[in-house]
Amino acid sequence: MIVIDNLSAEPPEPVRGDLWRRGHVCCLSSRWPLLLCMLVLIYGSHAPLIALTQSDGRVPYSPSSCVVLIELTKLLVSTATLLATKGGSALCGVPVRWVLALPYAAPALLYALNNNLVVYMQAHMDPSTFQLLSNLKIVTTATLYSSCLGRRLRPVQWLALVLLTLAGGAHSYSSLDGEAQTGPEGHRGPRLHVTGPGLLLLLLYCTASGLAAVVTERALKGQRLPLSLQNIFLYGWGVAINVASHMGGVGEGRGFLEGFSALVWLIVIGQAAAGLMMSVVMKHGSGILRLFVISAAMLVNSAFSWALLGLQLTPLFLLPTGLVALAAYLYYR
Repeated sequence: MIVIDNLSAEPPEPVRGDLWRRGHVCCLSSRWPLLLCMLVLIYGSHAPLIALTQSDGRVPYSPSSCVVLIELTKLLVSTATLLATKGGSALCGVPVRWVLALPYAAPALLYALNNNLVVYMQAHMDPSTFQLLSNLKIVTTATLYSSCLGRRLRPVQWLALVLLTLAGGAHSYSSLDGEAQTGPEGHRGPRLHVTGPGLLLLLLYCTASGLAAVVTERALKGQRLPLSLQNIFLYGWGVAINVASHMGGVGEGRGFLEGFSALVWLIVIGQAAAGLMMSVVMKHGSGILRLFVISAAMLVNSAFSWALLGLQLTPLFLLPTGLVALAAYLYYR
């Protein structure tokens, strides 16, 4: 696990008004480039690795078991880190009460809500439409980030986030070219459809996604506690909620570890590591930086899919690549 020098959760007002608002806090440590590159690579490889585990178009294991193990791994690593770094003395006399864990229940519930919304939304829209329209969560996250956390964004930064949203849309649309070849006879181009309830569910999904990021950042930065202890609170709720979900029948009758292979365990370890590193981003960076990481991972995802799965990239792929680069330049210049 990468350990980044701790930054105060409540910096002096001039720092909070300048560096924190613009996200330049990432420049305070030479470890940030390595951290962000690792995050992009792990997130970008997630979908291709899942595809490699599939048999006849289905994964041979219980996805809910995988999620439980990811959350449990993050919880165990956070506990070990707290103990290894003498976390008790790191609390600096601050009494630890279980009430401090309550703020972390909200993001855990919101993430669980989103996981279920994705399932229900498939009945109201095709997967390509979901992929295309879900990029709106960039806008909702930025809006909630600005309004709920009081971080004023400059006009050029709003422009950068709009470009980031367009990059996601362009990337999603470029992936639809292959569907045009498998559509009904005589049809050229992808067939997209979405119902009225589907649009409402999509709005709820994007809002919950943005709210979860904002609430997580607010909880992590609002408490002067070691990040490892905060992670214990966060992932403790995550384990409890996902275990309840698994026991509620999401496991589809499979054994808990049925179908697990070395590749599935690699996914578990990778996603656990990514979650721990993302908590560093949320604690010492911002939710906006998280959006740029996810957008860059989207492009890496396509590169991995081309290399591992034979995905055919179209010239349109260059458009989202350029838009993400331009957005990052405008936002952080």
